[in-house]
Amino acid sequence: MRAVGVNPWVWTSPVDDEALTALIPRIAALGFDAVELPIEQPGDWDPYRVRDLLARYGLDAAGVCAVTPPGRELVNAAPAVVEATVAYLNKCVDSAAIIGAPCVGGPVYASVGRTWPMTPTERATCYADFRRALVPVADRAADRGVSIGVEALNRYETSVVNTIEQTVEMIDGLPTNVGLMIDTYHMNIEEANPYAALAAAGPHIKHVQVSGTNRGAPGSDHLDWPRLLAALAATGYWGAICIESFTPENATIATAASIWRPLAPSPDRLAGDGLAYLRSILG
Repeated sequence: MRAVGVNPWVWTSPVDDEALTALIPRIAALGFDAVELPIEQPGDWDPYRVRDLLARYGLDAAGVCAVTPPGRELVNAAPAVVEATVAYLNKCVDSAAIIGAPCVGGPVYASVGRTWPMTPTERATCYADFRRALVPVADRAADRGVSIGVEALNRYETSVVNTIEQTVEMIDGLPTNVGLMIDTYHMNIEEANPYAALAAAGPHIKHVQVSGTNRGAPGSDHLDWPRLLAALAATGYWGAICIESFTPENATIATAASIWRPLAPSPDRLAGDGLAYLRSILG
């Protein structure tokens, strides 16, 4: 059976040692198989401690989420900013290796919410700059058995890559441990046919995040989930799928993700209802 995970952002932010001490037993009790762990700031959680906590409750580390607030940039930025971002991504890779997570994923190219217009020539330069900056991170990850999943975001959150096609173009030529992190929320906005786009992404998929089209629980929305999960299975990807949503209680994360209202009666309901629905399809 395919593993189903969840991101602690459903309940809280920042995700730190204190939060994980409370949430990991809760996530296990809800019946999840895995946890997706964001690193908002290096040092928020101790990877050795989290590794042991996951093992105690029988949960896998599905992946590490790289977080890109303003100032974390690999493109169209000063060399010192790029260097600091590479250092941050390297710490994400090291943490993933310690906790046994197979992938570090996220919009690793630029900060969320940063947009600017590009001509085709400027875009080609942007993508070349990204590839050049990511190579040392990819090499470090490969040495530790970790993949990098590059996530396309919707047009309101980035102008760098919005679609699967653009993301495949941007990673072309990078080491084979660099691929895609799929997020169904962004695909629903940007892909004319998300099911066909998923098929095209198939050989490159490293990690998958799922949420309803309104950022709520899968199954509470209009996406054809049986069709989407069948398309995912046809790609040959059999890693975990992880529910990602966000608490409206934290002003910073709610503003970044445009969460202006509760998306379920409670975080437990969002996570639990989404899990139950996905399991009803997966069998």
